[in-house]
Parts: sequence; structure tokens; C-alpha cells
Amino acid sequence: MSEYLVEVKNERLSFFTPAGEVKALNDVSLHLNEGEVLGIVGESGSGKSVTAYSLMGLTAYPGKLIGGELDFNGHHINDLTERDFRKIRGSEISIIFQDPMTSLNPVYTIGNQICEVIRLHTSKTKAEATARAVELLTLVGINEPEKRLKQYPHELSGGMRQRVMIAIALACEPKLLIADEPTTALDVTIQAQILELMMELKQKLGMAIIMITHDLGVVSSMCDRIAVMYAGRIVEYGTVDDIFYRPEHEYTKGLLRSIPKLSEKEHQKLVPIEGTPIDLLNPPKGCPFAPRCKACMKVCLREMPPYTDLDEVHYSACWLLQKKEFEAKGGNA
Repeated sequence: MSEYLVEVKNERLSFFTPAGEVKALNDVSLHLNEGEVLGIVGESGSGKSVTAYSLMGLTAYPGKLIGGELDFNGHHINDLTERDFRKIRGSEISIIFQDPMTSLNPVYTIGNQICEVIRLHTSKTKAEATARAVELLTLVGINEPEKRLKQYPHELSGGMRQRVMIAIALACEPKLLIADEPTTALDVTIQAQILELMMELKQKLGMAIIMITHDLGVVSSMCDRIAVMYAGRIVEYGTVDDIFYRPEHEYTKGLLRSIPKLSEKEHQKLVPIEGTPIDLLNPPKGCPFAPRCKACMKVCLREMPPYTDLDEVHYSACWLLQKKEFEAKGGNA
């Protein structure tokens, strides 16, 4: 049994399409303790959501887990059936999806959708479930909760719908909450409120959170550790300070250079990462970021770089780090 709440070892997951095998995840490893917040960042298509969804058995067809070990809260995910997943989804592990409008059922009231989760995973009566639903809506900061229970999703604003999604996710006080870009469709003020709410609830309930986002500003304020993903791989992993102040992978540095900073001069230009992501149908032999990397060497194109440990929790996969180590030991570049 794993000593961690979540432990993923060397996960490989592919989508078998008519065009061929899309290697969505390649040798992904991470772990999470109870009460911790892990941020997974990277551009679209890097494998962030696929990693998290595989923990819940929500990998869409034609996706298939083809290697690795996944453990969550004493459950060996590889061996679970759909019936087993239904028992732990909502009760032990919950998710907040990107778009609450498409995640909530438009033909059922808010109360109906919250109560369904409560009654499915607990022995509460209809009246007790309704009382719990009111309690949850109050907890996530929705005014007039009794009135909201009778309303349909289209009658609520985007921010309120997202709060309802959080209420549903927290209905049975799960051990792990997966937040899949929960603030993407919201304006900045509501974003800040939702993130603050999530951190307050984390403190109250003691749950762990996996925050999936492409917004580095979000993870800087919320997370304990960050995994930077590119082309289905974790290219750098470390604490928030490691990633923001001691980045070692060129992709991580590129992400940080593309963020506007208050300390910069008024007309300072942002530096984009040039090029496009690789084709996962035909991934390169070497480092997946090599075609876009300005510091690319010949070895980067030929071979996948090994992980270099920088301290206890900080590591990165880059040939430049191997080169530095080699030179530090007195070798020739």
C-alpha cells in the first residue's frame, strides 16, 4: 500500500485512433500527501487533464492505460472496475470541471443535482439531503440557498454555477479534489473569489487538491508543489519557489518569460515560446521540447534526457543539466 494519498508511477496512456496511437502520457510519475495542493501546468494538449482523469477512471474512449501503477487512498486504480469507481467518485475523490454550464444538467434543478450525489453516497433521507444541500450552498457563498435549490443552471451566473459545481464536489467531503481549470470562464474578480474559497475549504476539510491550469499566477498563490508538463511528460517538478525562482528546464523558463511582471519597464515586450507542440502520433526520439528550444544540442534530438535531481523534491529532464554536471566533474563539453 502506498504511503501517499496519491501515487502515480511511470504512467503511460495512449489513445488508439484510426490514424494511429496517440501517446498522451509517457512515463508520468507524481505523488501527493493528504492536505497538499499540487499544481499541474502546461499548454493545451500537454496531458494535464488526462493525468487527473485517469485517477477517476474517466479516460474517454479510445483512451487506454497501457503501463504504470496508480494508487489512491488504498485503492489500486489499475484493478478497479466501473462499479468500483462509482463507489469512490464523489465520496473519496471529486472533480470540478472546466465549464459548469456543460457539466450541470440543464433539465434538473440545482437542488436535485446536489441531493442526488448526497443520497447516492450516504444513507441520508430526502429531507436530510436537502438540508445538507442548503448547508453546502451556504458554505460556498451562495446567497438565498433555499431559493437557488429550485432554480435551473441557466438561471444562475457563471460564478454561481462554478460555486454550485464546488458544492457538488464537496458534498461528501472527499479526500481529494481535482480542479480542472476551474476559473477559465470567469472574470478576474470571480476567479479570485473562487480560488480563495477553495483554499478556505481545504483548510476546513483537510482535503488534498490537484489544480490543473495553464495560469502560473494561480499556482503561485495556491500550490505547495508544481509539475510542469509538456507533450505527455513531466519535464520539471518542484516546490513553488523552485519553479518560479530556480527553474532549470527551458520550457519552464519560457512559460515564466511569457508572464507580464509588475517589476518590468512600462513597454517591456513579452517573450513567447516560438513554434508549435509536437505531433503525439509521431513523437521525436529525443527531448519533445527540442524543436522549440533555443539551447537545443545534437543529443537533444537523438535521445530522451534522464531526470536530474536538483534537491530533495526538485528535478528536471534536460540535457543541459547533464552537461553542467559533466563539466562540474571536470569533463569536457
